[in-house]
Amino acid sequence: MGQILLVRHGQASFGSSNYDQLSARGEGQARMLGAWFAQRGQRVDQVVSGTMMRHRQTARGCIDALQGAVATSADLANAATPGGMRDTDALGKMQWQEDAGFNEYDHDAVLHCYRPEFAQQGEVRRFIAATENGNRVFQQIFEDAMARWMSGAHDTEYREPWPVFRQRCIDALARLVQACGSSRTAIVFTSGGTIATLCQHVLKMPDPQMFALNWTLVNSAVTKLYHRAAPVAQAPAASLSEQSAPRILSMGYLNSYAHLEITNDPQAITYR
Repeated sequence: MGQILLVRHGQASFGSSNYDQLSARGEGQARMLGAWFAQRGQRVDQVVSGTMMRHRQTARGCIDALQGAVATSADLANAATPGGMRDTDALGKMQWQEDAGFNEYDHDAVLHCYRPEFAQQGEVRRFIAATENGNRVFQQIFEDAMARWMSGAHDTEYREPWPVFRQRCIDALARLVQACGSSRTAIVFTSGGTIATLCQHVLKMPDPQMFALNWTLVNSAVTKLYHRAAPVAQAPAASLSEQSAPRILSMGYLNSYAHLEITNDPQAITYR
């Protein structure tokens, strides 16, 4: 049975001129996840990242911390065992690749189609600062913008309508499953919308539940999927591709952020 770990990127730079880069806290979240993986002895055969900067930065920070922690543990063990050999070859053989299919939806386009005035640079920051309970009010505006995007009533106004985005995410997962094969573990560094969409696909949730799930995903949290070959006489529970060998997808766990909870620091847990 193969495993795919979907990792949401670390905290990005919300409110800055460039959202698509990790904040200092986001960089720390990525490192903590890597150290957590090392502590658990997490096997990694393949690393996949979306092409967004926050995906790449999270992947590099996590895997660097994972490899560093494993190497340190091996060195300590070898120091206590004369003639010992470092057991880091498996991590050194990890396959790396990028797939834009795991990129997030264009949240700016979704917002600007609903409220064009927010397309002006710095307008979101000004609105939040000038509005009572600005963050909460803006959150509701963005939720309304998302509902409009997903409604299907305005698809011609968007470069990537909701059904197109959803299928892009599913196709990316299908490519990975077929390339990764059984009994291997891949880690995908991606975004909350992509992860929520793939969970919707696996669990057959309606659109409103996917939308609600998206807001609950923590930065650097991990969602585990399993995939296995479907019995010949059985239709797949969640079909990936009719042109490829059918495989069954199932959920292992959702939105795990134990690596942040063990810090006992509430500020370590973020959602943007």
